[in-house]
Amino acid sequence: MDLLNEAETTLCPSNEPGGEIPNGAAGHYLLGLIYRYTDRKRSAIHHFRLALSIDPLLWSAYEELCILGAAEEATVVFGEAAALCIEKQYFYHGLASPNLHVASEGCNLVSSRNFSSEDVSRRQLKNTQVNSLRDIPSNHHGAAISASQPHNGGPSNISLYNTPSPVASQLSGVVPPPLCRNAQPNGSNLNTVNADGSPKSVVNSLVQAPRRKFVDEGKLQKISGRLFSDSGPRRSTRLAGDAGVNTNANTTGVAGNGTSSSKYLGAKLSSVALRTVTVRNSQYWANDNIEEGIRAEIFDDIRANLASANSSSSPGDVRSLDQDEPTVPVGGVVTSRSKVSSGVSEVLGLLKTLGEGYRLSCLYRCQDALNTFLTLPLRHYNTSWVLSQVGKAHFELIDYLEADRVFSLSLRVSPYSLEGMDIYSTVLYHLKEDMKLSYLARELISTDRLAPQSWCAMGNCYSLQKDHKTAVKIFQRSVQLNTRFAYAHTLCGHEYVALEDFENGIKSYQDALQIDSRHYNAWYGLGMIFLRQEKFEFSEHHFRTAFLINPRSSVILSYLGTALHALKRSEDAIKIMDCAIFSDRKNPLPMYQKANILMSLEKFDEALEVLQELKGYAPRESSVYALMGKIYKRQNMHEKAMLHFGIALDLKPSATDVATIKAAIEKLHVPDELED
Repeated sequence: MDLLNEAETTLCPSNEPGGEIPNGAAGHYLLGLIYRYTDRKRSAIHHFRLALSIDPLLWSAYEELCILGAAEEATVVFGEAAALCIEKQYFYHGLASPNLHVASEGCNLVSSRNFSSEDVSRRQLKNTQVNSLRDIPSNHHGAAISASQPHNGGPSNISLYNTPSPVASQLSGVVPPPLCRNAQPNGSNLNTVNADGSPKSVVNSLVQAPRRKFVDEGKLQKISGRLFSDSGPRRSTRLAGDAGVNTNANTTGVAGNGTSSSKYLGAKLSSVALRTVTVRNSQYWANDNIEEGIRAEIFDDIRANLASANSSSSPGDVRSLDQDEPTVPVGGVVTSRSKVSSGVSEVLGLLKTLGEGYRLSCLYRCQDALNTFLTLPLRHYNTSWVLSQVGKAHFELIDYLEADRVFSLSLRVSPYSLEGMDIYSTVLYHLKEDMKLSYLARELISTDRLAPQSWCAMGNCYSLQKDHKTAVKIFQRSVQLNTRFAYAHTLCGHEYVALEDFENGIKSYQDALQIDSRHYNAWYGLGMIFLRQEKFEFSEHHFRTAFLINPRSSVILSYLGTALHALKRSEDAIKIMDCAIFSDRKNPLPMYQKANILMSLEKFDEALEVLQELKGYAPRESSVYALMGKIYKRQNMHEKAMLHFGIALDLKPSATDVATIKAAIEKLHVPDELED
């Protein structure tokens, strides 16, 4: 609601500096956000650090510290002190929780208040999850089968790590809509039937539905009526009946071991029901031979489970898996300290790599960030968040082709994630990929039309078409959706500058800096405005501030050198240009600006050497040949000057450059003194 004063008063009712903040780490994190939004950076950093000291796994607090540029190295934040804190909290909660009983590794505790109590083994839950991935529409019936199973134990406490399934009475008579995108009325996207009557499941339909798109009740009933008809008994019902028979048959043999294989058998047969393919008519079902193979696999698993239970424990005894190590009951499960320690070290090891990569990225040490992310395991590297961070790093390094490749891979991995898509649209803008940019904008709008990233992509699309007025309106829509989205303010400022509306451009850049003072793009934009207005002192100040935030940007260094040259500090400008060239030799801008400065200092031979090298990086840049023509004219080498002016015209420069080159050709034999 953006009522920050009221929120602060609620969290700090006494307004005392040492007052207790409610809800521990979460309270400090929320208070840190309030201080950040109200431009109290020191207090925000203080509370984010307090939140991390209380809960080292509160990633959001570390992320905010990285954005503010105040984060410590991840190896320190997620080091040994964090590991000890997590283990202490883990074992403390495990020993302090009342009414916890020790159980074997394969059991969980489920509350009896919310639904009929049942013992659900981890293996059963794993099988249910695997089968629900294989056939999404059958998942709803699997929940009903699991909830309706008989139970053998009495009421038990709820587990700390168990999410209960819904009660059978809570399941609506109307079947939930399928999770398939673009479901057709005839149900063709869900299942198809072969000529011989056997069903064929369409695996490619398991795609998450777009957000904010709902199915009304009438369509929902039609879909449920077609998909789940009530003609005849269902195979899942018969399987549940078989599960009950097998349960009674196997109860006697395993009761003394403390392991309920009958429930395990029921769970496995329920998972078979989950794997049954649902079609329009319930008379079509999967091949019985496949089902017999599945049943054989079930009984083999039961025998192995019984053998392990008999060998590991005696009746009435409950032992830890590691008898020589101290254990603690947490969540109803005996856990050894070594396992807890190894688990904590693995989690913190992953957070160290992710945190250090993100910290380096926020400090614009992009190459170091890329090297850090490359140390991640492949399964973590190929995730949407990591790939978007890698794409942003390549964008800052002006490696737009590689950024395009990484962002497109991120989009394929997670089509509905908007992380970094605003930067991706700017990458396509610089590459002048108008078709890909328009397709991206359309996809993002269809995914979430209320996200600012979607409208940033649409605005970049119109900006690439030189329709700057429409682009301004679209970027203003992005700002309206999220007033704290600094990049939208900056893009809006760029469009105002393109329209030469410098007053509104300055206001947009200042709005972006009020949100994020480390947003160097806004400092760069203000410097460009003052440079065009020939306010060189202001321009130099803003470029230098942007340089202090991002000292590895060759573009910022180039324009800082240009401002210094305009202030008659040409030697300092040449040093800055050398730094920019060393930072990125592929960027032609600093080399061109250096040649300009050398020409103004009448160092023509050095300027020609720089331009000859620049021709190798930008062989079709008309301005390079035009500048070489000017230098040859100053040296009274008119034939070479005319040759390079002609090459510059052949490369089809802009209309303004064409007029400048033609004017230089007309004054080719006019002395410089008379021309001035």
